[in-house]
Amino acid sequence: MSKITAAITAVGGYVPDYVLTNQELEKLVETTDEWITTRTGIKERRILKGEGKGTSELCVPVALEICRKRGITPEEIDLLIVATVTPDMVFPATANVVTDKIGAKNAFGFDIGAACSGFLYALDTGAKFIESGRYKKVMIIGADKMSSIIDYTDRATCIIFGDGAGGVLLEPNTEGLGLLDSVLKSDGHGREFLNMKAGGSAKPATAETVAAREHYVFQEGKTVFKYAVANMADAARSIMDRNHLTADDIAWLVPHQANLRIISATADHMGVPSEKVMVNIQRYGNTTAGTIPLCLWDWESKLKKGDNLVLAAFGGGFTWGACYVKWAYNGNGSVK
Repeated sequence: MSKITAAITAVGGYVPDYVLTNQELEKLVETTDEWITTRTGIKERRILKGEGKGTSELCVPVALEICRKRGITPEEIDLLIVATVTPDMVFPATANVVTDKIGAKNAFGFDIGAACSGFLYALDTGAKFIESGRYKKVMIIGADKMSSIIDYTDRATCIIFGDGAGGVLLEPNTEGLGLLDSVLKSDGHGREFLNMKAGGSAKPATAETVAAREHYVFQEGKTVFKYAVANMADAARSIMDRNHLTADDIAWLVPHQANLRIISATADHMGVPSEKVMVNIQRYGNTTAGTIPLCLWDWESKLKKGDNLVLAAFGGGFTWGACYVKWAYNGNGSVK
């Protein structure tokens, strides 16, 4: 019997309509378009507006697009994993909310919270359910409504983050396509440099924590930058070495969209030229768990069956990793 791997058979994505430009941010904090662009590569980001709209609102159109592209109904989904640090509520899981909203009556679901590495963690987790042989259709969505936890008086963070979601469908494959290897890491020491201080069980919400603005993202930029460059590059390099891949073998590097300089440093370390690196940070900013699947969504038409992709990410707390994916279908959407 041939080994079962988890192949990506469809991709979906969604970003809200509202565009928050650098020029608009100039009116909120002391910054300029030039300062933001030269340091991050970001020109604009999308923001989800509307009372009561949470991360599930970003996920629903992604899930429905994936079903439409693959020609399946939501009832055929066995499992939905949502990677997010901005769930609709502490509980129930956003994945459960999404399954209800799309009518995925036969699916169970749960969330994974690993910040910007969340999609990779969820992808690897979902792949294991496929490889077990018991599950045939597993949907993975990375989504974050970062605007809900960003302080728009804090120049260090408000220029970086946006809202968005992307996802994939995983199905069994016996041709050697799909997720072939992963390197996933974490180091809780990093929690002091990138976190949200209040709102958890260690420091529940009070009037004092709200007044102290402790329910927003805190980031010590220089330290995070240093760790991100080193660890994203090391994880990606490990994937290449373990699978005997050269830069010539890699069709695309799919990096987390945190900062254009981090992306460039990772590509340089791997020896991958810029024309083989997916970059859309200029349009969406950092959508946390949404960045990597949004890249796949944007580049889907250019992907070919058998392409070697290296996905790499670094996130708060710290989390990081890389995945080796052999693409399973041509960009016209045909899955053989």
